[in-house]
Amino acid sequence: MPKAASGEKKSRRAAKDKNAPKRPLSAYMFFSKDYRERVKTENADATFGQIGKILGEMWRSMGDDQKAPYDKKAKEDKARYEREKNALKA
Repeated sequence: MPKAASGEKKSRRAAKDKNAPKRPLSAYMFFSKDYRERVKTENADATFGQIGKILGEMWRSMGDDQKAPYDKKAKEDKARYEREKNALKA
């Protein structure tokens, strides 16, 4: 028979640094922020998960030229994150 889990040690996560910068958003997340409200109004009875699926399908059907502005925002946000992270270390 397996042993009870009470004797095992639980690992703990390191505490988050409250001064740490917010992580950068992906290109898809920028797209999602722009389109979520529009999709929500067009599909008023859709659940949160269904809206996410619709957004995912829209994202996959977009061409690289349509995704370019969101890729640019993501790169800028990543650069911001790296700057803030390095400033925190210094």
